[in-house]
Amino acid sequence: MKPLRAFAALLLVVTCLFAPKAARADRLRDLADVAGARDNQLVGYGLVTGLAGTGDDASVPFTTQSVLSMLRRLGVQVDSQQVRLRNVAAVMVTATLPPFAKQGTKIDVTISSVGNARSLSGGVLVQTLLKGADQRTYAVAQGALGIGGFEVSGKSGSSAKQGSTTTGRIPEGAIVEREVPTNVVEGHAVRLELRSPSFAVAARVAEAVNKKFAGAAEATDGGAVKVTLPDGYDKKVVELIAELEDLEVVPVRRARVVINERSGTIVGGGDVRLAPAAIVHGALTIVVKESPQVSQPTAAFGTGTTAVTQQTKIAVKDTVSPVTYMPGSATLADVASALGSLGLSPRELASVLQAMRAAGALEAEVILQ
Repeated sequence: MKPLRAFAALLLVVTCLFAPKAARADRLRDLADVAGARDNQLVGYGLVTGLAGTGDDASVPFTTQSVLSMLRRLGVQVDSQQVRLRNVAAVMVTATLPPFAKQGTKIDVTISSVGNARSLSGGVLVQTLLKGADQRTYAVAQGALGIGGFEVSGKSGSSAKQGSTTTGRIPEGAIVEREVPTNVVEGHAVRLELRSPSFAVAARVAEAVNKKFAGAAEATDGGAVKVTLPDGYDKKVVELIAELEDLEVVPVRRARVVINERSGTIVGGGDVRLAPAAIVHGALTIVVKESPQVSQPTAAFGTGTTAVTQQTKIAVKDTVSPVTYMPGSATLADVASALGSLGLSPRELASVLQAMRAAGALEAEVILQ
């Protein structure tokens, strides 16, 4: 009985490993957006006060002018020669206005220094108008900043710093004052715009919509699907879009390998495959070392001259690497296992992947960052 049970368990494992797996379907809301329902960028210029001597100094003229202008609007007349900054910093305030935002909706804002302030820690943003590309005010921001980094220093000159101290955020720090009109229905139809254009995905989206609403969807190109309003949904556009977002569509993921040479990060995704290839990766190291030598003359009566000569030594080291044969791989797990067997560092592996892509052995798009 024991050999039979062991054979049955082995058969179950083999079946699980090699059985074809169904492609994972995503919700339509994760693949496409509704045309017209878009974000809008806002920007404003303001002042951050309450800094403990880490703000802009007198060499930043626009900060001084901004402080004087603010005080005059508040009814305080101050001589420009009497203004001492260091506790104030000029900043840029940015935010994203989401679609369908109403008056009174609170949104997050990001603050960044535009002067020479050392830190915005402990600062408070004074009321700042946030404008859109049409130069109209859509929100007003104000509040205490939250800084993600820190910076400390000692009297001896030693210091420690982590993150950035000249940028910060105010969660829900802005209040929407003007609404952006949004119209998602155009010509008795709703248009779905794919976040990653693909003819195959557009066709699958149209097919999924037509299964729900027969004959309502049409893929106009690789990046958009037009959905005509079905009967009875003329005044139920919100309900229609909600039902469309719940539809499941199997996406097409492009085979890509992203290489970040600065950090040595390599990420592969999609249907990455390897063709059979032979790889030799060696390292040629050349070391040039120069050391000065002083030549002291032995001539009588000081007629000689002391000279400095350079002694150059060149060493060449060529590391011999064996030839590695990599069989074809059909899945991303096989690719990772095959590449891991080379025993290379991330930077060396990045060079190998680029060479394999040029040789046609890597069936994926290589993106360098």
